[in-house]
Amino acid sequence: MNDSRNAGAPEDQGHGPKQFQIRIDRDHFTVENDVLTGAELRALPTPAIGPERDLFEVVPGGSDKKIEAQTPVEMRNGLRFFTAPAQINPGR
Repeated sequence: MNDSRNAGAPEDQGHGPKQFQIRIDRDHFTVENDVLTGAELRALPTPAIGPERDLFEVVPGGSDKKIEAQTPVEMRNGLRFFTAPAQINPGR
């Protein structure tokens, strides 16, 4: 039986790359890295998210977290992000 050979082994060992299902706005993405930076997340959609928009991680029951370009984000299934217009400075 194949079950006996996996007994006691960690679940993700030897089963290929991990995959995480995430969403940015309404688009679904599958990523394999354990950690992505804000810049890497911004590059996932086509076209990429431009500097005129900010990227936020949805925090259920809390304040949504702004993700800067260099911010590392630990991936997990079901993570959701959204974009919003960047702050405009009046009187430039």
